[in-house]
Order: sequence, then C-alpha cells, then structure tokens
Amino acid sequence: MKFNKDEVCILIPTLNEGPTIGGMVKEFKALGYNHILVMDGRSTDNTVKVAREAGANVRTQSGKGKGNAIIEAFEVIEQPYILMLDGDGTYSARDAEKMLTPLFLGFDQVIGDRLINAEEGAFSRMNLFGNHMLNMLFKIAHSRDLHDILSGYRAFTKLAIHQMHLKEKGFEIETEISVEAVRNGHRIMVVPVKYSRRPGTATKLSPFHDGMKIVSTIYRLARVNNPMFYFGMMGLFTTLLGLLTGLYVLLEWLQPGHIEHIPLTILTVLLIVVGIEIFMFGIISDMLLVFHREIVREIQLLQPPKPPK
Repeated sequence: MKFNKDEVCILIPTLNEGPTIGGMVKEFKALGYNHILVMDGRSTDNTVKVAREAGANVRTQSGKGKGNAIIEAFEVIEQPYILMLDGDGTYSARDAEKMLTPLFLGFDQVIGDRLINAEEGAFSRMNLFGNHMLNMLFKIAHSRDLHDILSGYRAFTKLAIHQMHLKEKGFEIETEISVEAVRNGHRIMVVPVKYSRRPGTATKLSPFHDGMKIVSTIYRLARVNNPMFYFGMMGLFTTLLGLLTGLYVLLEWLQPGHIEHIPLTILTVLLIVVGIEIFMFGIISDMLLVFHREIVREIQLLQPPKPPK
C-alpha cells in the first residue's frame, strides 16, 4: 500500500549512539522519509553532530531518561503519523512500510515483534527468557497479549498519542505505552520485525534492575486496567501470610505443653480478614470499572458521526 511519507515523522531517541545514528538517518532519507526527529538525551559523543549532518532535526531533551525523551518528542511532533525506533541500529528502516501501513488502514498503534525474527546473538538467553516472562505477566495483568511489550519499534497515530497519559521517565515507557493502549481500547496490530545484534555502544539496560522496575510498572498500572488482579494479588498474599502464621500457631499448640501464642493468633485473624477484605475490594473495583467502560461506550455511540473529509 502506498501512503504519503510526508505525513510521517520518524522519531529516534538517542544517548551516545554516534556509531549508528548517521547510517539510520541516511537510510530513512533514502526511503523517502523527510521528517526525522532525533531527541537526544545530552550525548557526550558525536551523536548530535552526526545526526544533523545526515539530515535529521535534532532536539535536546530537558529531562533525563528514555521516557522523558519520548514524552517531550510527542509534544512537538506535528505529523499525523509517528514511527518510533531506538537509535542503536538494532531495528531496520526497511521494516518501516510494514510498520506504518496498518495505521493508514485504521489501526491506532503498531508494535514491532522482535522475538520472532531476532538475529542469532541479539538476545542473551537470560534476556530472551525475561522478555517472555514479562509478556506473560502483562497478558495476565492486563488481559491482552501484545507479544512484545518492550519493543522499541512502534508506530502511532497522533490521535492515539493524545489519548495516552504518559508519565514514566525511564525504560518503563514502552510498558506504560502498552498499558495506555489497552486502557484506551486502541486497535493494535503486532507485526514481526528484524532485530539485529547491537552494532554500536553497549546496552544501557540493566537486565535485573530495569527488569524489576518493569515488573513493578506492570503491576502498579494494573490498578486502573485490571483492579481484580491488582487487589487480588495483595489480598491473596495477605491471606496466605495469615494462613502460614496460623499454621505455625496450630503446630506449636499441638506440641506437648500446649504453647500458646496469643499475639500471633490475633495477627493471624487480622491478616486473613484484611486479605479477604482487600480481595473483595478488588471485586467491587472490577465491577465499577466494567460499569465505567459501559457508560463510556454508550456515550461514544450517542455521539454524531464525523462528516466525511
């Protein structure tokens, strides 16, 4: 499908990507994409110079972190369609048309799935396993399988971006974008893309530290998307803790001498009661969320159709 490439902005957040950014910008230019925005996070190498010489519009972000770079970029982009990818050379510009075409067919967002066509050595075993586990957790927490929630290769309509309320400052931004897309009921298409070994600088992602932050983000954002999961997990944990302390009290009481633990017994009852109450609060919150979504859907149906352009 042919589309107007002048309606597309190529967004590339960077931080010390001097070895790869020039080639990426030139490749997109050669494919006919003239609006290329490089949002730089105060690189200390020649990233800014190389990007400008290659023909990109370069801006320096005011805040720190990838999340801030993307949020600030979304505020200044004027084109109705946005293609976003990392500046480390792991994604291919030749997948751009495949990523953008669904937007012109009515989809709100497109996610490039790296996990299908990843080049050998692009992922370590630990990273690949971690990605699959995070995707599974997201599917459970948000009731939607997006295949690769951490993909940095994404395409959006500007309208879809305006509907999202993004706040995450770091690498959790892709997770928040996925959550917001599900929350707003966006039409999302997942397409397989090529993912190569990083040819430039070393990765800035810490597998354990950033992985735990992503897990925390998936769980924390579930309270507005799936309160049954959010409060249910807290209630289940609290109840299980109460049952374990109760089991300890019971075993101690069955021992010769009948050792009694009155404080622990009281704590056991409190934990079980509080756990059940939290679980019930999750059920009520889930019912309210369903009711809210139904009202929003009814309001949308009552709105008059937009006149044809």
